[in-house]
Amino acid sequence: MHWLALIKPGDWLVIVLGVLLVGVSFPLFWQGGLADRAIVRQNGQVFAELDLRSKRQLEVPGPLGSTLIAIEPGRARVVADPGPRQYCVRQGWLMRPGEIAICAPNRVSLQITGRTKVYDSISY
Repeated sequence: MHWLALIKPGDWLVIVLGVLLVGVSFPLFWQGGLADRAIVRQNGQVFAELDLRSKRQLEVPGPLGSTLIAIEPGRARVVADPGPRQYCVRQGWLMRPGEIAICAPNRVSLQITGRTKVYDSISY
């Protein structure tokens, strides 16, 4: 602990400011920007590209029936799906670029995108 005596008040200020800068910038750079579009795919093909600035609902036909997707400013979700397990409905609101809800039995997916491309550990 002899080295602590060598740290001056200015050094403590630099350390505290550095920690604050890292703490504030981490969420900004980690997230990949703001969400601005929702891409709806049906059977692997783009069914619709929706702007996330307005509120609306969209029905997407699939082999099991219709999947209902809700869009609100800055977020989107699958409201109803005829699939048996409802995984894509339980996914809830998608708000960040790169998030996706897949309704596999009905072959429908909902993906959120932003201005910047987001990579995860699998696609990297």
